[in-house]
Amino acid sequence: MTSIKRDFLAYLDELNLITILLPLSYHQGLSSSFYITDGPGKSRLQVLKRFSIEGCYKYVCEFSMEYCFGKQYWIMDEHGGKTDLQIGAVIRTEAFDQKFYYDGTDLGVTYRHEQSLFKIWAPTASQVKLKLRAPDSQYSEIVKLKRGDKGVWSAIVPRDLEYYQYSFLIQVNQVWREAVDPYVKAVTANGEKGVVVNLKKTNRPKIVLPPLESPVDAIIYETHIRDFTIHPQSGVKNKGLYLGAGQLNVIGKDSEPTGLSYVKDLGVTHIEFLPFHDFAGVDELAPDNEYNWGYNPLHYNAPEGSYSTDPANPYSRIIELKQLIDQVHKAGLRVIMDVVYNHVYCREKSSFEKILPGYYFRHNEMGMPSNGTGVGNDIASERRMVRKFILDSVKYWVEEYHIDGFRFDLMGIVDVQTMNEVKNVCHSIDKNILIIGEGWNLNTPLPFKQKSIIANQKKLPEIGQFNDQFRDHIKGSTFNLYDKGYALGNDLYRLAAFESILGSIGFNQDSKGLFDGPAQSVNYVECHDNHTLWDKLKLCFKDEDEELLRKYHVLATGIVILSQGIPFLHSGQEFFRSKQGNGNSYRSSDTINQLDWGRKIQFKENIEYVKGLIQIRKAYSCFRFRTAAEIRANIQSHPLAAPLLGYTMKSDDNILLFVINPAPKNLSILLPEGEWSVLANQHYAGKKTTGDVYHGNISITPISLNVFLKSAQAPSS
Repeated sequence: MTSIKRDFLAYLDELNLITILLPLSYHQGLSSSFYITDGPGKSRLQVLKRFSIEGCYKYVCEFSMEYCFGKQYWIMDEHGGKTDLQIGAVIRTEAFDQKFYYDGTDLGVTYRHEQSLFKIWAPTASQVKLKLRAPDSQYSEIVKLKRGDKGVWSAIVPRDLEYYQYSFLIQVNQVWREAVDPYVKAVTANGEKGVVVNLKKTNRPKIVLPPLESPVDAIIYETHIRDFTIHPQSGVKNKGLYLGAGQLNVIGKDSEPTGLSYVKDLGVTHIEFLPFHDFAGVDELAPDNEYNWGYNPLHYNAPEGSYSTDPANPYSRIIELKQLIDQVHKAGLRVIMDVVYNHVYCREKSSFEKILPGYYFRHNEMGMPSNGTGVGNDIASERRMVRKFILDSVKYWVEEYHIDGFRFDLMGIVDVQTMNEVKNVCHSIDKNILIIGEGWNLNTPLPFKQKSIIANQKKLPEIGQFNDQFRDHIKGSTFNLYDKGYALGNDLYRLAAFESILGSIGFNQDSKGLFDGPAQSVNYVECHDNHTLWDKLKLCFKDEDEELLRKYHVLATGIVILSQGIPFLHSGQEFFRSKQGNGNSYRSSDTINQLDWGRKIQFKENIEYVKGLIQIRKAYSCFRFRTAAEIRANIQSHPLAAPLLGYTMKSDDNILLFVINPAPKNLSILLPEGEWSVLANQHYAGKKTTGDVYHGNISITPISLNVFLKSAQAPSS
């Protein structure tokens, strides 16, 4: 690039407003007149105001002519000084959004054997070129793109470009930048270039599963593709890869299922994978040297290459991910994709910033990029073409990869309208798609009422939110490791836990509920973030034996499974998963993060217990009430002295009693009138009763969850 001599600086900040900065070293920063020109003629600017800022004078000027984006304009002053007019804050105005919103469905590459169409939205660019390279060539070909309506540039290349690498060259503010297509669907190793592919070659027929009648019928099992099978005892052939995660009929050292078959047998309905869109943090050509959870987005529509058998082959990651999803569906499970539309790995190096600087990210009142995410940038989802990108991306994953649900990382960064449109787009394709997210209120410059946070749940119907109150009431504060929740014996949380267990809907008073309905509450005590429950217990009860810790762990996990709402389990939680005390393992070693299949053998009895609780949830509809009204109409608190907690539930023709004793001693209760059989106690859980019948006063064992069934037709084991 040829350097530009600038006597001062000028920015287009609105469609008819220009900000000019004159340094004090230039005529003391004073000028009485300014002109705008794009050639031989010039128009005078009207100076609206002038004020002093550090080291210069700032002039706000107005002009009446229509600014033509794509042209190069110059600003001159009375002294003969000159500067190029740069694109400034105008790109973050509603007027700009309205002027350039493009509703087409063809951004990126449209491949055909005889030709390929390339389109990129770059309304502020003065030139755009396509850089092509044949797969076996060291040389690149440059193709000029033509500007069209709404700032969309396009070019048709009339030959077969399959396997060609490509990128875009964009000139904005006299600076050329090279960017990978933000809509790219296939990439080279480490996402350095886009690749033209024929997606029809990768097509797989969709396997149709029985309908999901309500989100509360879901039971989510979260895992990481590498963690899931990398352990030496996983029994999987392609450890740590898409193919390994999708391998069925695998057995471990005990000749019992591991991997996907194990998850199927556990009884969950959805398997949620941490991000598998293309991300930074792992060298795809040497994936064993690094580890990352994947919350470093590079390319939102291309799969991560480190999970494929051949990262250098652009088809490998696509085909193998589709095979994984296909295998999950064959197992009768659904796939939830963890998506990170709230930030990018590096704002300055992202395709978004290179193509249209300043548009895709939020800026604070000082004009600096905001940092509500804590990683240096916040995606500006409220802008029309940013929202469109998110909607297009979600739709692509559903239609091309048959994704069954989305977990939105830091959903509080995303605006309410975008999330509702995501839901509408998904449900227009498949009503069974599950949408959940982290509704934390983060410090991003978006009005409070527009944030997709728990406090705005009334504006986000049919979208589940991770219930941090449930988490902290049951196990204790995540951020105070030594705080003990109700399930860990702290009866100060008893009333709060009761409310959380019943769906956080304001059981006694409608107006005080955290949520309008149980389908909005994702209940959990452990996930990939922070310490595992087992590691927290080890810290909270340093001097206690592990048998006691396991009882607390089983109780907390059981409460998750049998509470009103959507239960969420972290992989390995059912066999006391540990990360050796590491509370933030996002880039720790396999030794820390791997799912230890040896513990599955060691704690088989507990796994059977968890399976039994899942069977109970599925068999008895009273654990899956759809609405707050159903919960209030069919659940009645059973009067018990603290620390006990209990309530009765109507389930079809049956009545069930749910009792929790978090104390480390036996406590006596009086059963309601009638005869009661056991579905779950400290030692047993299943959809059939033990066959024993109880009435009157009984003793509840220490640190236990208990489910009793009152029914003349109660089945027995």
